[in-house]
Amino acid sequence: MNDAHEIHEAVVAERRGQVALYSSLDERQWSAPSLCAGWTVHQLLAHTTMPFRYSLPRVVLEVVRARGDFDRMADRRARADAARLAPAVLLESLRAHVDHPWAPPGGGPLGALSHDVIHGLDAAVALGREQHVSRERVVAVLAGLGPKHLASFGTDLDGVALEATDADWTRGAGAPVRGRAQDLLLAVCGRPVPAGRLEGAGAARFAPGHIAR
Repeated sequence: MNDAHEIHEAVVAERRGQVALYSSLDERQWSAPSLCAGWTVHQLLAHTTMPFRYSLPRVVLEVVRARGDFDRMADRRARADAARLAPAVLLESLRAHVDHPWAPPGGGPLGALSHDVIHGLDAAVALGREQHVSRERVVAVLAGLGPKHLASFGTDLDGVALEATDADWTRGAGAPVRGRAQDLLLAVCGRPVPAGRLEGAGAARFAPGHIAR
């Protein structure tokens, strides 16, 4: 998946899948923890829709207010926006922008796909509602993760060989870690992988306990 148009179509499909997921949630599920550190599913959707609701100057201003720390800014805004915007409002923002061309600065279309797929997993896996998860989209994100991206997650991948059991994807050398592509993506991104989903001599490194954004 290298063509920009093809990647954008994958972004649209991912967002539509998330619309279907979020449309089916009850009040209790909106308050459930996601796989993103400290965020409920409600707060996660506030973050996911932030690119549609904030102009670039507003984002820059918020980063300045957070003393240049983007993660701190994202956390503050997710919590504040979820506190003032009901899930239905945020869901409508997602629904209205499934075809939005946003991409993170310097990230291009694949950066947009990565953002949406990873946060889609953050909600779907936490809720046990993974029907919309696409192996093709997950593999495209895995294939596009370079050293800079991996460093931003802070995940230690030294000495392990990741191998997808449902796709033609591998990375690294060392103790084997085998699992579905979506579970390997969670591990690479520092998310807690549900017990029993990874196997191999290196799998214990990715046991639940460390959560990242």
